[in-house]
Amino acid sequence: MDVSWEEFGWERLGNGTGRRRLPVWDATAALVAGADGVLLYDTGSTLREGVELRTQAEGLLGRRVTHIALSHPHFDHVLGTAAFSGAEVYGAVGTAELLGRGEELRADALRHGMSEADATAATDALVAPRHQVSGEWTLDLGGGLQVLLANVGPGHSGHDLAVLVPGSPVVVLCGDLVEESGEPQAGGDAVPTHWPAALDRLLELGGEDALYVPGHGAVVDAAFVRAQRDQLADRFGVS
Repeated sequence: MDVSWEEFGWERLGNGTGRRRLPVWDATAALVAGADGVLLYDTGSTLREGVELRTQAEGLLGRRVTHIALSHPHFDHVLGTAAFSGAEVYGAVGTAELLGRGEELRADALRHGMSEADATAATDALVAPRHQVSGEWTLDLGGGLQVLLANVGPGHSGHDLAVLVPGSPVVVLCGDLVEESGEPQAGGDAVPTHWPAALDRLLELGGEDALYVPGHGAVVDAAFVRAQRDQLADRFGVS
């Protein structure tokens, strides 16, 4: 049976790519499907969300997720990873070490209102990236689809990983380097002096006609990313 992305609550972006805005924290998860492999960008905030994403991916595509890229090591983007047994997991260099500190992630999740049962279950099963990206990493998903994993940070965190999906349009998965549904959040692990440069790199990768997919909120264009870059530069006194 033919099933559309929209029936599962996903927004189709083109070239085998779609994304879903998850409930509660409005974090984005994105799928990129090639002929041989399926990449999931971020895995949700709980094991329950991870299982739901896995089930939906298999329902949409008829096959399992083979690769996972984690945008950055914050609880609302990574705690569902254990639901994807056998997937190859990628993150920016340093992400694996941070995800080894499950108690810190658990405490952050609890501070944001997650139930103790969900926070404990997810952090007890925490999966750290086996593949750490220091610059750029080309991932061949088959059928001529090669996606680029780019360590463009630091910025929103110390370890920000973007994904470029070629095609018409080009799709850039930005993580929380770009936020549309509210002001960009600069927590204790943000590196504000480097954040504008990270957005310059996203614009360089994607170009003027790309779709830029933020970690929270609606898909935006290059003009939005450029405006947010300038706002962050003014906010943090960076040229």
